Amino acid sequence: MDAVCMVMTAVDTEAVAEMLAQQLVDTQLAACVQVMPVKSFYVWQGESRREAEYLLLIKTRTALYAQVETFLLAHHPYDTPEILQLPVVAGASAYLQWLVAATR
Repeated sequence: MDAVCMVMTAVDTEAVAEMLAQQLVDTQLAACVQVMPVKSFYVWQGESRREAEYLLLIKTRTALYAQVETFLLAHHPYDTPEILQLPVVAGASAYLQWLVAATR
C-alpha cells in the first residue's frame, strides 16, 4: 500500500482554512482535511505573539507531499507558513485504503 502522511498548517481565518481545505479535497491532493480553532503562542520577528488561528490537518499520500506544499505556498496568506509533514506509521487498514483511493 502507498505510504500516507498528515500535513499541518495554520491560517488566520476560518474562511481561508475552509477554502484551502475544500480546494485540497476537490483537487484530490488530500482525502480529508480537518479544520479546528487553536491558539498559537510564538515569537515572530522578536515579538512575543498569541494569536487565534485555524489548524488544518491534511491527510494525503506521502508521494503527494511536494504538490501539497506547492499548493499551500501558492495560496497561503502568511509570508512564512507552517507546513509540516508528519509520517503515519500505522492506521486502520480500511481507512488507509480509502485515503489512498481518494487521492490522485
